[in-house]
Amino acid sequence: MSQEVIGIDLGTTNCALAYSRGESVDVFGIPQLVNPGEEREEPLLPSFLFIEDPPIVGVLAQKKGLENAGRLVSSAKSWLSHAGVDRTAAILPPNAPEGVPKVSPVEASRQYLRHLREAWNRKHGNFEEHQVLVTVPASFDAVARDLTLKAAEEAGYRNVILLEEPQAAFYAWIERHPDWRERVHVGDLILVIDIGGGTTDFTLIAVREREGELMLERIAVGDHILLGGDNIDVALAHHVAAQIPQKLDMMQFHALWQQCRAAKEKLLAADEAAKDAGVTILGRGAGLVGGTIKTKIKRADVEQILLDGFLPVVAMDEVPQRRRAGLAELGLPYASDAAITRHLGYFLKRQGVTPTQVLFNGGVLRADLIRRRILEVLNGWLPRPVTPLVGEDLMHAVARGAAYYGLARAGKGVRIRGGVPRSYYVGIETAMPAVPGVPAPLKALTVAPFGMEEGTGHKFPNRVFALTVGEPAQFRFFQSATRKNDPPGSMIEEVGDDFEELAPIEVFLPGNAGESVPVTLEALVTETGVMELWCVARDGRRWKLEFNVRAPQEPVPA
Repeated sequence: MSQEVIGIDLGTTNCALAYSRGESVDVFGIPQLVNPGEEREEPLLPSFLFIEDPPIVGVLAQKKGLENAGRLVSSAKSWLSHAGVDRTAAILPPNAPEGVPKVSPVEASRQYLRHLREAWNRKHGNFEEHQVLVTVPASFDAVARDLTLKAAEEAGYRNVILLEEPQAAFYAWIERHPDWRERVHVGDLILVIDIGGGTTDFTLIAVREREGELMLERIAVGDHILLGGDNIDVALAHHVAAQIPQKLDMMQFHALWQQCRAAKEKLLAADEAAKDAGVTILGRGAGLVGGTIKTKIKRADVEQILLDGFLPVVAMDEVPQRRRAGLAELGLPYASDAAITRHLGYFLKRQGVTPTQVLFNGGVLRADLIRRRILEVLNGWLPRPVTPLVGEDLMHAVARGAAYYGLARAGKGVRIRGGVPRSYYVGIETAMPAVPGVPAPLKALTVAPFGMEEGTGHKFPNRVFALTVGEPAQFRFFQSATRKNDPPGSMIEEVGDDFEELAPIEVFLPGNAGESVPVTLEALVTETGVMELWCVARDGRRWKLEFNVRAPQEPVPA
C-alpha cells in the first residue's frame, strides 16, 4: 500500500486522520482503548488526556474523566492558542487537585499526535516517510502555529506542513465533488463557517477566472473567536446545575460539563427521537451531597439555549460585546459575546461583501437545527438566498481536505490560491561613515512580491548582509499596495512615498555580543499566511523573523 500524504485534524474535541491513496482519499480508523483492556478502532480520537501512569488518550480517557475530572485534560488546543499564559508550562488540567501532575498544552497535543503516529505505524508503518499535513484554526497566532509544529516534532513527525482548517474543509468538498466547476461559477463567493469544539472561524473564498480556467482564491479570514461546542456544553451544565437542589463542587460541575457534551450530541443527532437524556453525577463526601445525583436534560431546553443564546436572530450591523472588567480570573479568553450569529454579521459587515454559497464545517454544525438557523439569519441579511454546499462528513472533512491538499501540492488536485495582497520589503541600512545628525540612508529589499503564493519561498544567495547578533536589534519592514512589479530580491535604492513602514520587529538574536555575521536571506510565505525571513550564515546558523501577511498591518505614524 502506498500512501502519499497523511492529513490530520488536531481538533479541540476530536482528532481525525485521513490519507491519500493514488488520487483518492480514505479515512483511517484509529485504534484506542475504549474500556480497560479493550482496544477498538474508532473513526475519531477524542482529544482527551487522562493523567495516570501511563497516561491515556481517546475514548477511555474521556470515560474516566467523567468519574475523575481532576485528572482529565480537555480543550488543550484552546489553551495552545491562549496568548495570556505560558503555553509550554504545566498548567493542565487547571482544576487538578494537590498531588496530581499537570502537563502543558504542548505536551497534551504531543500525546494526541504521538498516538496517531504510533497507531498508523502499527497498521502500515513508515509514518515518518510521508508528507503530513496538520490543520490549525485560520486565526491561530504565530506562537500557536510554532507550538503546534513543536508538538508534532516532539511526537516524532519529520515532514510537517500546517494548513488552515476552513481551507481544508473546502478542499474536502472539492475532493468529494469532481464536478465542482459545475456547482460554483466565476463571481461566486463562498463563505466557510467552521464551528468546532473550541473555536469559530469564518473564511471567504472567491471563484475567479485566470487564462480561461476557474481558480479559487481565499480573500478574507475572520478574527480568532474562542467560541464553540465547549461554550454550549458549559451553558447546558449551568442550566442543569440550576435545577439541582444540592450545590455542586468544582469537580462535580466539571463532570456534569462532560456529561452535557455527550447528552447534547445524542439529542441533536439526526436520527434521535428521544425527548431527554439522562445525566448522573457521582456524589462527594457524606450526607446528601455524598449520594449520586440523577437528572435529565430535555431536548426542548437544549434547543432553546442554542437558538436564544448562541444563534439569536440579530441585525447584521450589531457589534459583538467586549469584555469590560479590568481584572478577570485566569483562564481561557472565551469570547465575551456568545451569539455566534452576531460575530458572523460583524465579519460580513467589515468585509462589505455578499456571499453566494455557504459551506458548513465542524462538529457543532452536524445538527440540522443549527444549520437551519444560520441559513435563516444569513438569508435575512442578504439580498439573495445563499446556497448551502452539501455532501461532506463534517467530522472528517478537515482531515480529508488536508490529505487532498497534499495531492494538490503535487499537481494532482485543485489549489486554493491566496497570494499576498501587497509587496513586502525589509529595510537595509546603507554602509557609510557616521555623520552627526544624519541617519544612514535606508534601502528596501523585496522579500515577498505582490501575489506571492502561500507555501512558496525565495532565496537570495547573491546578496550578503551583515547581521548583528548577541544584543537587541531592530528590523524595519515596509509594505506597498501600489508597487506590484518589484521582483523578489530586487533592491530599491530609495524608500519613497509609495511605501508604508510597518511596526518594527525588535528581537534578541542569539550569538556573541556585538558579533556581525555575514548572512544571506531566505523568504517563505507559509500556508497559514506567515512570512518567515531567515538569515543564514555560512557556518549553517539560522535566525528567523516573522509576521502575518494576512493580518491588517498598521503603518507607523509619519
